[in-house]
Amino acid sequence: MAEIEPGQDPQGVEDPRFSALDERLREARGREALNTGQGGPDAERGYSQGNRVISALIGSLVGSALIGWLIDRWFGTAPWGLIVLLFLGIAVAFRQIIRISGERPE
Repeated sequence: MAEIEPGQDPQGVEDPRFSALDERLREARGREALNTGQGGPDAERGYSQGNRVISALIGSLVGSALIGWLIDRWFGTAPWGLIVLLFLGIAVAFRQIIRISGERPE
């Protein structure tokens, strides 16, 4: 330190105190984020997966019900087209939900 003049920051010298301070600040920010409900990337990923599950469930059911209703109207097979396609839509929705829930974390 004798070669560094007073009042100047050392260049190229890594101070372990700064590293320890940075680490403590990261930990404190992480704890504060959890306490305030801002869970970070894991929470955002959970919301994303939840939205995908809801859209798969609603989309499959509404789509299959619409197609079943149209088949019933065109061919006069009421209510069998709607019932059969609703069951198929439920099966597709559950298959998609199982596939989404089995994905690995990023």
